[in-house]
Amino acid sequence: MKLKALSLVAGAIALTLTATSFAVVAQTASPSPVLLAQTPQKERGPWKDLGLTDTQKSQMEAIHKASRAKFEEVLTPEQKAKLQAAMEARKAQRQAGQGQPGQHRGRGKGFGDLNLTEAQKTQMRQIRESEKQQIQAILTPEQRQKLEQFHQNMKERRQQRNSQ
Repeated sequence: MKLKALSLVAGAIALTLTATSFAVVAQTASPSPVLLAQTPQKERGPWKDLGLTDTQKSQMEAIHKASRAKFEEVLTPEQKAKLQAAMEARKAQRQAGQGQPGQHRGRGKGFGDLNLTEAQKTQMRQIRESEKQQIQAILTPEQRQKLEQFHQNMKERRQQRNSQ
């Protein structure tokens, strides 16, 4: 049960980091709002195969942004500082070209150091669940099915990797 809870928290934070990296890429790509809107974003994970409409993309971005803000409200200033330091270290690692594509890079590694309380973990799980439900609500049935298939495939790959 504790491992599942930690996995949910780590997944929520990883999702937050992913969404944050998209925002950083968009900000550094162009300071002009017009050019920024025209700059194609790199879609990762299951999102690239779902065929999201522009409306769905903007709705998802708003959902992620709201969830990220809620996550930050849960953290203490010290935890925020630790999280920021972990994000900077990860960014520096990516820029230095360390780690191979497809290699597990210890995503969420810095989050174990945050020493979250049980109340914080519960709040984060609730935020993540709410975010998941909101995303599910904007997807078509076909997109939901593709997303579920992606998650199932990821689960199987994780089990295969862990059994080796």
